[in-house]
Amino acid sequence: MTEAAPQYRLQRKEFADLPGWRDDDPSALFHGMRACLRQIRDVKPYKTSALGLTAAELADFIEKAPAGDLDATTAREFFEAHATPFLVSRTDGNQGFVTAFYEPEIEVSPTRDEVWKYPFYRRPPDLVDLDDRNRPPGLDPSYMFGRKTADGITTYADRREIDEGFLEGQGLEIAYARSKVDVFFVHVQGAARLRYPDGATRRITYAAKAGHPFSAIGKLLIDRRELDPATVSMQSIRAWLASNPAKVDEVLWHNRSYIFFRDAEVLDPALGPIAAAKVPLIPGRSLAVDRQIHTFGFPFFIRSETLTHLDDGKPFARLMLALDTGSAIVGPARGDIFTGSGDAAGERAGTVRNPADFYILIPNTAAGRYGA
Repeated sequence: MTEAAPQYRLQRKEFADLPGWRDDDPSALFHGMRACLRQIRDVKPYKTSALGLTAAELADFIEKAPAGDLDATTAREFFEAHATPFLVSRTDGNQGFVTAFYEPEIEVSPTRDEVWKYPFYRRPPDLVDLDDRNRPPGLDPSYMFGRKTADGITTYADRREIDEGFLEGQGLEIAYARSKVDVFFVHVQGAARLRYPDGATRRITYAAKAGHPFSAIGKLLIDRRELDPATVSMQSIRAWLASNPAKVDEVLWHNRSYIFFRDAEVLDPALGPIAAAKVPLIPGRSLAVDRQIHTFGFPFFIRSETLTHLDDGKPFARLMLALDTGSAIVGPARGDIFTGSGDAAGERAGTVRNPADFYILIPNTAAGRYGA
């Protein structure tokens, strides 16, 4: 069997070829880069993905960065001196595409009553990670989690089964929300800040999932001609659900995927949750990518002519770090921009659906492998 040809190619560029590069201030990336370096050196290196860039190459690159706070010019000069930009082009001719995500802030109660009755769950003890050694025969390789039973491993309960009580009585509840729609969208985002009645603020972050594939309810509503594909957004989906309460369960259950969380402190309110790269997300500067193709921690310059509401009417043009991933983030030039925490960040994130160009910055020590 021959290996499938890559669905992308890299084209070497100069920094002068990157529209908007000279106007960007990438200085905010450096504390995130240093956090990645600590993760690589002191904890566990990131897995090398299909593109072939390694955590060791990233660490060597970061170690060349100057210490302390940098201004915009010095920050750009570091990248210009030590990295080479490559345009990531899809071989099907289609342009790249960006969406956005955020960290919701949601009011919760530590106890359940008639108002606060929709739980966020911790990872169940019978949920197991799957790989090629223990995955049951016939189960799709996309399933990375399953349920361990006395008779062996099987698929875990899906969203509907869990909503209907599959986990009740196990003491897995972290907190309770007032709205199942709020809970659903926290699942989509993968993290949240929880506000308790006593004023305390905690954070929940992704711990695991039930294993079933993600199915976008926005696409379902478009297919049913309930929403216009040209204007669909998180806001329009929420508005439709609010106007159709009798259909909420049916629509939410279309997405069988279910997320489990772990409790965490809010150590730095200015930063987002700790994501897949095991470092905190930087608002406006963190990107979720396809982890099968891209290695965490590498910088990407994202340019979108039509994405203007994040930068006061100017086309989006920012250097970002690949710090997260997601079930819907599939492909070489596909990204999800982290806009921050709270309702304002949600408003910014909810309408991002834009074509974009993706430039990966490859350390000069590795750039020779990717063409002259």
